[in-house]
Amino acid sequence: MSRVSDTRLRTREAAINLVAAGRRPHELTVDLIYAEIKQGSRTTINDELKLWKDEQAKADALNSILPPAVANAMMNTWTIAIEHGEKVFEQRREELENELATALQSAQELEDSLTNKQEEITSLQAQSMAYRVEIETLRNEVANSRSAADKAQAQVTALAQQLESSRNEEEQRLALAKAEYQQRIAELQSTITTQEQAFRTEIDKVTMRLEGVQKHIMLQLTEARDSTKRVEATLAKANLKNEELSVRSEQLAAKLTVQTEESRGIRAELEQACQENRQLRGEYDLLIQQHAIQTGKSAAQIEQIEAMERRAIGAETRLEDVLKRTTRPSKREKKGKSSGD
Repeated sequence: MSRVSDTRLRTREAAINLVAAGRRPHELTVDLIYAEIKQGSRTTINDELKLWKDEQAKADALNSILPPAVANAMMNTWTIAIEHGEKVFEQRREELENELATALQSAQELEDSLTNKQEEITSLQAQSMAYRVEIETLRNEVANSRSAADKAQAQVTALAQQLESSRNEEEQRLALAKAEYQQRIAELQSTITTQEQAFRTEIDKVTMRLEGVQKHIMLQLTEARDSTKRVEATLAKANLKNEELSVRSEQLAAKLTVQTEESRGIRAELEQACQENRQLRGEYDLLIQQHAIQTGKSAAQIEQIEAMERRAIGAETRLEDVLKRTTRPSKREKKGKSSGD
């Protein structure tokens, strides 16, 4: 509720209270009402007080005509209707004022929007002109691009023909090179097969030679054992002779010691030769297995076999030297024989 309507309502209430306090309606003044309510303008209080006095005059006239109960009921109804009308009027006026303010604000916003739209239209018109110029330029560029594209298409066609010709030439070269490589591969395979057969033949020969060397070494070992037995028999005879000839015991003992040492050396050399023979045999078997796995290393294996053969020949030579030393009588033995004679 606004302050004006509140002032009018309180003006009526103050007037009713003053009448109830004993004052007559025509005695009420603006100052008395203002002193009671202490708000509002005197003009509003004066207007409302005049209306109230007129209503009271009409009520007094009705009271003189109508019964008091009916007159009071009518006055109460009239008062309520007036108050309700004032409230509705004030509410509607506030709504209209709000709507007016909203409408004014909307109008201002529409004016601002219209100004912005006009500026946008001006800008869009300028952009439209620029776009038209740009479209015309693009049309010219498209025409130029089409002519350039036609030229490029012709060049692409020529390049495609050249590429096809080059491809055919390369395919022919590739076919010739492939045939040549296949021929060379066949020749290499034939050469490898021939070399492998030759390597196998050579290995068989080396195997036979090693077997012969092994047999020869075994024969020499047998002879060495026989020589050892002969030495042992000689030692036995020397022992018997030592028993018989106590005078020559010291000489025979020295001779026996020398022969025993030589016999031990011979046995050690024989055992070393046997060990080298077994080692050579093991290396030979290993080379045969490696040849079965890797045929490409035949040349190296042949060299190793030849080295083994040389080592076997060296061992054979050492055995021969040992046998010669065994069979050859020592200087002391010769001296003993000469002194015995």
